[in-house]
Amino acid sequence: MVVARSVALFAVAALFEIGGAWLVWQGVREHRGWIWIGAGVIALGAYGFVATLQPDGEFGRILAAYGGVFVAGSIAWGMVADGYRPDHWDVIGALVCLAGMALIMYAPRNH
Repeated sequence: MVVARSVALFAVAALFEIGGAWLVWQGVREHRGWIWIGAGVIALGAYGFVATLQPDGEFGRILAAYGGVFVAGSIAWGMVADGYRPDHWDVIGALVCLAGMALIMYAPRNH
């Protein structure tokens, strides 16, 4: 149950961070305006809050592990939102990152 909650929190965090960064990108690079930028900033703030809800209390571990989720999530976001088509190296790299995330977060520890 703890792992399922942690994975769900990583997914929500990714939605807020990647979505927030995408909204800022759209507002600035695609000239969609301040409302898009503001919505992105709010989403990025929500990401910071969601990260604090992880069951593990180690900031460094949480953010390091989230990096793997961010890599894979960014590729998925690009596919859905922008029509990006990853090549096999993108997919392999994302899977390596997710494996690293799983090791960092869920490997058995003696403590």
